[in-house]
Amino acid sequence: MSVSQFTIFGTKYPMGSYILFIRIYSTFQLAFGRFQKSRQFTIADGDYIYVGSAQGRSGNPLARRLIRHASRSNGLQPHNIRAALLKFFSIDDGIGTCAIEAAGKKLHWHIDYLLEHTETEITHIVIIRNPEKMEHKLSEFLASLHETSQLAPRLGAQDTPNSTHLLRVADWQKTLEQLRQYIPLLFDSPEM
Repeated sequence: MSVSQFTIFGTKYPMGSYILFIRIYSTFQLAFGRFQKSRQFTIADGDYIYVGSAQGRSGNPLARRLIRHASRSNGLQPHNIRAALLKFFSIDDGIGTCAIEAAGKKLHWHIDYLLEHTETEITHIVIIRNPEKMEHKLSEFLASLHETSQLAPRLGAQDTPNSTHLLRVADWQKTLEQLRQYIPLLFDSPEM
């Protein structure tokens, strides 16, 4: 299923994996928390992708995680896609309403540091509603594409050995189309 801001696979699970498509509007310097001893990276304008998952067993982990990513702390304007996420998850079949207060958001994951910047905007989200953790398979696939490149090994993937979850992407539309073809191959079920 595809909506202009979302590409969705699966329907019945409140947990799953996701890929954020991110646009950087101007170049800036950024340390991803304590990653590589708080080294400053040059984040060039352009498009990026981030692979993540929300596999909690209670509540709406996928909804909570995505809405958290689309929020900024300290009263900063949230990502534009946040309103669509709130609407999607509040009317979605069986997932229920998900209320997230952004004021208390603390920067924790590497991606939090990037998404906090107002020069950054989440433009599209691939949502994969499935209990299987797929981050490693998705990041391997994305890293193999000619359209992607790493900023640094293991960035965004400290808990996954030999994997990088934040990549720069040269052609986001081609990458999205390749994901639409690849993701259904990960499942045995014809539902996906």
